[in-house]
Amino acid sequence: MLTRRAFMAAASAASLSACAPKPPEVIPPPPPPPMPARYGAIYTEPHPVPAVPDGVVDEKLWRQEVDNPFPAEPPGTIIVDPDAAYLHLVTEPGRALRYGVSVGAAGYGWNGTARMQFRRTWPVWKAPDSMIERRPDLAPYSVANGGMPGGPGNPLGARALYLFQNGEDTLYRIHGACEPKYLGKSVSSGCIRMLDQDVIDLHDRVQDGCKVVVLASLGQSQFEVPY
Repeated sequence: MLTRRAFMAAASAASLSACAPKPPEVIPPPPPPPMPARYGAIYTEPHPVPAVPDGVVDEKLWRQEVDNPFPAEPPGTIIVDPDAAYLHLVTEPGRALRYGVSVGAAGYGWNGTARMQFRRTWPVWKAPDSMIERRPDLAPYSVANGGMPGGPGNPLGARALYLFQNGEDTLYRIHGACEPKYLGKSVSSGCIRMLDQDVIDLHDRVQDGCKVVVLASLGQSQFEVPY
């Protein structure tokens, strides 16, 4: 039998339960936007280029046409902003193509003005002597040993653009083989790395001898070398 005391206790508990705040609704995050078709797999190259997976590369680092932030530079000029992790190719006075890049880690950064002396498709990678001093395991790929043939696993990826100053090789390159998860970060030994899909696109748009400007990173001083 329900006593008056039990009835009052149950009613009080029900009242408190009705007044208790409901737990917040958990809304799952939206799925990452799908990568544009231009970042799909490429099978028309001498070596296959895998697709860039969804949700790894920030949208701001996708290749896109933008207002030209460097109106003083003529069309055909490449400008790299290490701090923003952008490479701009000026296409006309008011417009540019912007690509996401990875740049040199602290201690290996480089800045200045150079010429892109020439380009290579699926280039041979030759480990500089200074790198072999740090990484003796790379000795088989030294200049003396002929380097590493182009193909999957080659650090230069599908394309490489070679930067020269005063006719001398700077040993710095704009090249592919950037793992998507590292795009936008400072991780390389000074070179400018791009997704293979993007470096193939850039390679096909530029001309040998074009001007390349790598802006100084925060805390570094800009220098200009005649080209």
